[in-house]
Amino acid sequence: MSKKLIPTLVLIFLLSCLLCACGEETPLLTPTDYDLDAETAQTVRGVKIGDDAEAFLAAYQDFDILSSINGGDYRFIPAEEIPFDTSLTTILPSFFIDGAAIDIDAFCEDGGIEKDGLLAFLTEEAYLTHHTVVYQYLVFEWKDGVIQDIRSESMDYNKDASYYEAN
Repeated sequence: MSKKLIPTLVLIFLLSCLLCACGEETPLLTPTDYDLDAETAQTVRGVKIGDDAEAFLAAYQDFDILSSINGGDYRFIPAEEIPFDTSLTTILPSFFIDGAAIDIDAFCEDGGIEKDGLLAFLTEEAYLTHHTVVYQYLVFEWKDGVIQDIRSESMDYNKDASYYEAN
C-alpha cells in the first residue's frame, strides 16, 4: 500500500469512528501532545519505545485511539479491548483548525456540515484561504505487548490540499 494512501485511509476511518461515537465527549489532544523528544522518541506524556500497554493507557486511554490489527483496517476499539499482544498499530488523531483542536461533532453541528462531507469541506480552496487546517497523529507500532516505534506525523492541508482530496 502506498505510504501516501495510509494517512487518507486513517482519516476516513477516523471520521467513520467519530460518527459511531456520537454523544460521548472525548478530551482533545493539544499540538504539543504530538511533540516527540528527538533523541528518545518519547512523547510529552512520557510514553517511549519499550513501554507496555499499561504505560500507554495511563497516558492516552481517555482519547480516541484507532487500531489496526495485523495490518488490517483502522477502527475504533475501546481501550480496554485493544489486543496489545498482537502485531498492532495504534493512532491518536486530531484535526487542528487555526491552531486549535476541534471536536468533530461540535464543528459539524455548528457549521451545518454533514460528517461524511467534512473532508471535502476542509479541503475546499475557499475554506483554506481563510483557515489553516492540519491533521496530526501519533503512531505507535506494537509487537508482543511492547511499543516498537513511535512517530508523530501530520498533513497540512494548506500546503497541498489537492493531495488530500476526498475521493
